Amino acid sequence: MTATPTTTTTNTAAALGRPGAAGNDRGRGFRRGWLGTAVTHLCLIVGVLLSIFPFWWLLVMSTSTNAEIFGYPPSLWFGDNALANVASVFSNVDMLRALLNTVLVAGSTAVLVMLFDSLAAFAFAKYEFPFKRSLFTVMLATFLVPGSLSLVPSFVLMAHLGWIGGLQALIIPGAANAFGIFLLRQFATTSIPNEVIDSARVDGAGFFRTWWSVAVPMLRGGLAFLGIFTFITAWNDYVWPLIVLIDPKGQTLQVALAGLSSVNATDLGAVMAGAVISVFPLIGVFIIGSRHFIANIAAGALKG
Repeated sequence: MTATPTTTTTNTAAALGRPGAAGNDRGRGFRRGWLGTAVTHLCLIVGVLLSIFPFWWLLVMSTSTNAEIFGYPPSLWFGDNALANVASVFSNVDMLRALLNTVLVAGSTAVLVMLFDSLAAFAFAKYEFPFKRSLFTVMLATFLVPGSLSLVPSFVLMAHLGWIGGLQALIIPGAANAFGIFLLRQFATTSIPNEVIDSARVDGAGFFRTWWSVAVPMLRGGLAFLGIFTFITAWNDYVWPLIVLIDPKGQTLQVALAGLSSVNATDLGAVMAGAVISVFPLIGVFIIGSRHFIANIAAGALKG
C-alpha cells in the first residue's frame, strides 16, 4: 500500500522540476561532459604548443648571436641581431637567385604534376582501355622502389640529354608521379558521377573537354592538396639538386643554405635566418592552397 504513494510523489516531484533521481543523473552527465571537454581542449592546446615551439625557437635563434643561442638558460625571446644575421646571409650566398630558381622549379613541378596526374587519374577512374589494371598495378609497384636507386640512372639520362646544370633536370623528371595519380584516382572514383560524364558525351565533349569542364572542377580539393604537397616536396629537395646543379649561380635554395652553413660553420644565427627566409614562402603557399582544399571538404560535408 505504501509503494503507490511513493511512486506518485516521485513522479509528481519530477514533473514539478524538483530535485530527484533524474536531476541527479543530468547533473552527473553534465559534469562528465564538461570534464571531457576540458581534457580534450587541454590536450589540443598542449599539442598546438608543442607543434609551434620548434618554429618559435627557429625565429628566436635567427635574431640572436651565438653567445645568446648557447647561453644557459636559453632565452625564449627575440634578440637584437636579426638585421646582422640577414645581412650575413645575403653577403655570403646569392639568396635572391636561389629563391627565384627554387620558386621556378617548385612552381613548374607542381603545375605539371597536377596537369599530368589529373589526366591519368581521370582516365584510370572513368574510362576503360586495354591493360588498364596491369598498367595501374605496375604504376603502384613503383612505390616499392626507393628513390635513391634511381639517382644514378637519372643522372646518366640527364647527361645524355645534356641537361646537367640546367633547371629542366629538376622539373621534367618530377612532372608526374604515381602518388598523385593514385590520390586523384581515388578522388575521381568517388567524386565524379558517371551520369555527368555521360551527359558530357551526349553534348559532344571529347576526353580533354570532359576532363577540363567536368573533372577538374570536381577534383579541386584533391588538386589543391597535391599541388601543396608537390610544391613543398620540390622546395625542400636537396640531394637531387646537389647532384645535378653544378653551376653555383643555378643553385636552389636548399643547396645554397647548405653552402651558408659551411661558410659560417659557427654562425648559427645566420644559418637560422636563412632557414626562416626559406620557410615563409611555404607558409604563403599553404595558406593560399589550403583555402580551396578546406572549402571542398566543407562542401562535401554539407552535401553528405
